[in-house]
Amino acid sequence: MNLSTERLRLIPIREMDWAILSRILNDFSVRQYLCDDRILTENDINQMILSSQLYFQDKKYGLWFIVAENSLEIVGFVGLWHFFAEIQPQLSYALLPQFTGYGFATEAAKRVIDYSFQELDFKYLTASCDRLNSASQKVLVRLGMGKWKEEIIDGRPLIFYQIIR
Repeated sequence: MNLSTERLRLIPIREMDWAILSRILNDFSVRQYLCDDRILTENDINQMILSSQLYFQDKKYGLWFIVAENSLEIVGFVGLWHFFAEIQPQLSYALLPQFTGYGFATEAAKRVIDYSFQELDFKYLTASCDRLNSASQKVLVRLGMGKWKEEIIDGRPLIFYQIIR
């Protein structure tokens, strides 16, 4: 289930990709917000990849690597993921720090939103981020998502955004 944009290719993450995904998720700038500052083990990463593969098989969504078309470098990932006991997955994304500021997160996330509405027939899509993660909040606003609610989950203040088709 490959997707693409003008500058990016989105490629489903596979078992053999665990080291790259681990490098992204365990990078401090990603880990502090997306992983509750927890270093993920090889087993954690492998479970995520297995879950993503099953989601793709059963539901046609999961996690995609974001590959820059001009350099073929993996700059991060984007996807639809279940974080809390939701019925529908949330939009999720992360970039390695050296690739922030180029619009990659916005471009990749926009493509996944379009896919969610056009191909998966979602009526809405949500995303959550830590209250202190202002960079992620800016991306969500650029995507046309509006602040929906705030909650404290596991002691962390989160802001939820939503976009309706």
